[in-house]
Amino acid sequence: MRKGNPQPLTPELLAQVDALAAMPDESIDTSDMPEITDWSKAVRGAFYRPVKRQVTVRFDADVIEWFRKNGNGERGYQTRMNEALRAYMLEHISQS
Repeated sequence: MRKGNPQPLTPELLAQVDALAAMPDESIDTSDMPEITDWSKAVRGAFYRPVKRQVTVRFDADVIEWFRKNGNGERGYQTRMNEALRAYMLEHISQS
């Protein structure tokens, strides 16, 4: 299963989610989830996902082939190209 593309919920799980959504907050038992009072180890933006936008870009064929071949089974080549561009952007963002 790819990250970001979960399997659809089974009818049983969907029924459970619908039942929870219909319950008033007061009737949901949260006693097994203690309230968090220490946020010192919290990470800001841990679940942030930048908005993706589809564009047409032309790259040299050897650049594309290099990213495709050097993935070692990790993520897609377009993701790695995006990571390389982001690293370049972040390195130069303070210079703008």
